[in-house]
Amino acid sequence: MAKPTSSDILGRVTLVTGPEEFLNERAVAAAQAAVREADPEAELSETSADQLSMATLGDLAAPSLFSTIRCVVVRDLEDLPEDTHQGLLDYAADPADDVGLVLSHSGGMKGKGLLDRLRKLGGSVNEVRSSSLKPSEFPRFVAAEVRSHGGRIDGDAAEVLVSSVGQDLRALAGAAHQLCSDFHREPLTGEMVKRYFGGRAEVKGFAVADAAIYGRTATALEELRWAIDNGTAPVLVTSAFAGGLRGLARYQAARGGLREADLAREVGVPPWKLRTLRDQLRGWDEAGLVKAIRAVARADADVKGASSDAAYALERMVLTVAQARTGR
Repeated sequence: MAKPTSSDILGRVTLVTGPEEFLNERAVAAAQAAVREADPEAELSETSADQLSMATLGDLAAPSLFSTIRCVVVRDLEDLPEDTHQGLLDYAADPADDVGLVLSHSGGMKGKGLLDRLRKLGGSVNEVRSSSLKPSEFPRFVAAEVRSHGGRIDGDAAEVLVSSVGQDLRALAGAAHQLCSDFHREPLTGEMVKRYFGGRAEVKGFAVADAAIYGRTATALEELRWAIDNGTAPVLVTSAFAGGLRGLARYQAARGGLREADLAREVGVPPWKLRTLRDQLRGWDEAGLVKAIRAVARADADVKGASSDAAYALERMVLTVAQARTGR
């Protein structure tokens, strides 16, 4: 996807559609970044479609005291109330010049009628579509990620990385970024990737943890079985869960009023990681985080000797964490 400019976003409606959540989130972030490049003081607003009425849309799109330029993101467009459809269509036909409206839809059949009507509006509506990758496309995705960080990777190395990390785009993007940071400007070969991941079985632990935190129970269990079958130490899995949930809890506690750089320091993560935490936190509340953290603490004790069946302890942890997420 080409990097959008402010003229692609402001005064238009951007439809972000498709089943690949990671790519959709990138498209939303790119739209927000384009508006901020045009005006560093531009205001960014977000809401979920089920909370949207024409009155709230008007409030989100209205100029603030600090900036006339706004980027408004409406997530889960498929949940937009029926009585708001026509009002949104009327706005999309003649959007405000200084507002970029971004509508995110999961790509399923729900809400397809509204999508089709928005698409027919033509010039005022741009669409960015994601699609699930075929197995043969994952190495190409890795190569593109490495290039985006100024690196190079050969085909064998990209295949090795996919085999090591799995087919989760978020995990692959993180692994590519880490490799480029650790081997700055060095061409990445298959042997280099094998050496790097040879002592890093915890990568699979993070893949399991990320899937569970996003509420993807089936994927998390599949990754867990792969990790166990391939010798990943159970303590590395519980450690990955503990780190992921602690990051969410720190981010939830520290969000108010901080600039991005200050927030990253407060949470203890690099700035790019904040987007991941912001994405993961949707669907979690304080009670769910407490329940999940307790489940991880119990599993950690079990795999360190309190239980004779580490695999069962890990499966129970995965199920509890995934179910603790409220936005299911």
